[in-house]
Amino acid sequence: MNRREFLLSGVAALVISGPAAAQMQDHSKHGMDMPGMSPGDGKMAAPGPLPTLPEGAPLRDLPRLANRASGPERFEAELTARPATVRFAEGIETPILAYDGETPGPLIEVTEGDKVAIRFANRLPGEETTIHWHGMPVPADQDGNPMDPVLSGADRLYTFELPEGSAGSYWYHPHPHGRTAEQVYRGLAGAFIVKPRQDPIPAAYGDTPLFFTDLRLASDGSIPANSMADLMNGRVGDHVLVNGQKKPVLTLPAGSRRRFRLFNASNARFLHLNFGEAPVTLIGSDGGLLEAPVTGLRTIALAPAERAEIIVAFDVPGRLMLRTEDVDHGWMGPGRPDTAADVMTIDVTADKAEPPPPLPAKLRSIADLGQPVVRRRLEFTETMSMGEGGMKMGFLINGVAFDMNRVDLVAKAGQTELWEIANLADMDHPFHLHGTQFQPVETERDGRASKAPYRAWKDTINVARGQTVRLLVRQDHPGLRMYHCHILEHEQLGMMGVVEVRA
Repeated sequence: MNRREFLLSGVAALVISGPAAAQMQDHSKHGMDMPGMSPGDGKMAAPGPLPTLPEGAPLRDLPRLANRASGPERFEAELTARPATVRFAEGIETPILAYDGETPGPLIEVTEGDKVAIRFANRLPGEETTIHWHGMPVPADQDGNPMDPVLSGADRLYTFELPEGSAGSYWYHPHPHGRTAEQVYRGLAGAFIVKPRQDPIPAAYGDTPLFFTDLRLASDGSIPANSMADLMNGRVGDHVLVNGQKKPVLTLPAGSRRRFRLFNASNARFLHLNFGEAPVTLIGSDGGLLEAPVTGLRTIALAPAERAEIIVAFDVPGRLMLRTEDVDHGWMGPGRPDTAADVMTIDVTADKAEPPPPLPAKLRSIADLGQPVVRRRLEFTETMSMGEGGMKMGFLINGVAFDMNRVDLVAKAGQTELWEIANLADMDHPFHLHGTQFQPVETERDGRASKAPYRAWKDTINVARGQTVRLLVRQDHPGLRMYHCHILEHEQLGMMGVVEVRA
């Protein structure tokens, strides 16, 4: 019987061991050792009907982090992580963790070339944290990796300069050792947009961020702790929120062209988004604009942590639904959730928009990284074995679990490498590399290789079960960098490594 059949039989009792066991002990200290517990109080949430979230409010703009800099080409701000309460459901208070009291956190918007200084205050009681500037080309000592925690009650100044060509849709979230998954699903995540000095996308198309998060509520309105199924598969909640709202509504006149920035900020939910019959044009990936628009699309697939920029044409009056489809990315054990959901409504009115300007045929140039001088292979595996008390499971890269005190790879700054990521496991694992953007060049499955359809900058890419992806990678900043599965529960339970970049 293989791993999947064993789990599907429904007879397995999961025992977490090794690094995972240490983390589970840490979770118990925080009152998070059983599903359904209210956070931190050691008591089970009262049974009862699950809260109903209100739907249909106008899509809200994300709140913005205020720039306090007095001069040009600078962004200076303060940001605080602290406990807060919100009302996801009418009349029910939900304790969360939040940046500046908001979930999602405030949108940070800067321009490429800006010097950024953000003073971060950790006001999470008894918990260390960091801010990881996901996908952004920041120095290693500013990256917010697990080896550089901000202690509870402490402040930390993050400073970096965003180079020309770094415009794109990024995000920020915590990355403390052993606590990332919980801090993110309790509310700590926000969008970070770097604007170009000259944007080739017509201003008439607008610029609308859609920040997707994933929420699960207990009957008393609290956010339940992770279950054993969550640890195995990654946490998939009951509600998909857009900019913190359930099924908001966007109203546009017929003939509109709308630019959307899509952010998948969930722990483990894979999004397969479509706008019904409205045609979609892909214009950007994780690291910014493509070289040319990709037309004729119906579905945009986003693994956890991936982003995309699209243009959608709303030509016909009527009501459209932005929907995510149910796709099986591998599920260990019984009870795979149906992840299909309607996530946003677009009301296209009979009013006519001004005729939109055309989209340029060329958006920008993306540099060729050249021939690699080093080739690496990373293998994702899941291990299961029977032991005292039940089944033991681990998530590994090249046969080992993450050790914060171990360097797994050594690279040279400025040197192009070919990374081969092979998923030998029973579920998909999105791969993320800190410190740089890479270029996907090829995928292979069942001995058949396919070249990438276009050149793009990426920092996160899904590696389907049984698939190998090949990436061109170049790190320009020396220091310690992380690479890991961005299903946050898998990262936290061992599927992560450290590359040391040397000058």
